[in-house]
Amino acid sequence: MISLRIEDTKSFMNKLLLQQIFDPFHVVEGSITTYNTFHIDGHLEPDYYTPEEQVALNLSARRFSRWQDLRPFCLELIKGKHTPLNFRFTFQLSPENTEKLLAQTESSFSLSDIGGLILNIRYDFAGLTCTTALSLNLFTMDKSLEHAWDQMVQKFFLKQEIAFHL
Repeated sequence: MISLRIEDTKSFMNKLLLQQIFDPFHVVEGSITTYNTFHIDGHLEPDYYTPEEQVALNLSARRFSRWQDLRPFCLELIKGKHTPLNFRFTFQLSPENTEKLLAQTESSFSLSDIGGLILNIRYDFAGLTCTTALSLNLFTMDKSLEHAWDQMVQKFFLKQEIAFHL
């Protein structure tokens, strides 16, 4: 687990809310505090959709909403004259991208071993911080996947020109 202090909050917010950079991530949960506190439970409710929509959206393979689907609503809550008092989002790497990371790192872990590769984004009066986390469905002392995830997030931020310090 690492903690990244974002150096340019305005630039990061532009990338988070106005660009598609984070769209592939799934949203586990979130909250935004402006004039009220708005809570987001990212768990999908498949019964909301028709069987045809469930198949088209591939809901059998997903548990959470994608950021691309929630981003417009979050933008509406955050934009305006006033800066939010705080917000937090718990993102999870999609299963497709988790499989890619496992293949790239030649990891001994399987997709079923992993509960989630997590990116927490938190903003408050002290600034904006992103932390990584790993949830496993088994006990192991092997930290190789955790380190690979930490490195991937740092590379992702550098590629997207997101300035940070550890």
